[in-house]
Amino acid sequence: MLLNVENIQTFYDKSQALFDVSLSINTGEVVALMGRNGVGKSTTVRSICQLTPAKSGIITFDDKNLIGMPSHKAAQLGLGLVPEGRRCFGNLTVYENLIATARQGLWDIQKTYQLFPRLAERKEQYAATLSGGEQQMLAIGRALLTNPKLLLLDEATEGLAPIIRQEIWSAIHQLKNEGQSLLIVDKTLKELLPVCDRCFILEKGTTVWTGTPTSLNEDISTRYLGVTERTI
Repeated sequence: MLLNVENIQTFYDKSQALFDVSLSINTGEVVALMGRNGVGKSTTVRSICQLTPAKSGIITFDDKNLIGMPSHKAAQLGLGLVPEGRRCFGNLTVYENLIATARQGLWDIQKTYQLFPRLAERKEQYAATLSGGEQQMLAIGRALLTNPKLLLLDEATEGLAPIIRQEIWSAIHQLKNEGQSLLIVDKTLKELLPVCDRCFILEKGTTVWTGTPTSLNEDISTRYLGVTERTI
């Protein structure tokens, strides 16, 4: 098992955000983390990456205990985060953003340009001048260049134009085909379910359901996601 999260509880100061979250990811597996807005999906991602550390519970990655580990050390173990909101370095060029945290491995600058040709076309542009979709591609490319064992995508297609969303989902399918382990937070079930192997659903900071995409029936999706099977 690549990642194992058991019964974590996470707080923002005295306000508890996660009460009992558990999930797991095997090497080469694509896992979806799902739920309505505000149920703790992004906090779960932040807890895994040790950006908002859990107060209790178990988080192991590649057989190493992450609880209490500084976030940069967790990243060095092979956690690649594409955070909600992109957070590119606006005063650096596309190329400079990509190489800022790059590590040697399968992913290099040319392979990243092949995945997202737009980045090659704009490599000398400052990140601040890119469109939102291009910045999202840059954020994904930057994370891939750390050569992560697990790539975590937090709302990577939210608010983007349909053509850009299609490009990003195409890239995600390519990553899956190449055996990249992925944890994806996204609301677009039509695109999400065909690419993932298993799903975990959160409700009020607690894992309430886990299963395969084919077992996500209308009752479950209506109860926890607010959608019916027809819209999936």
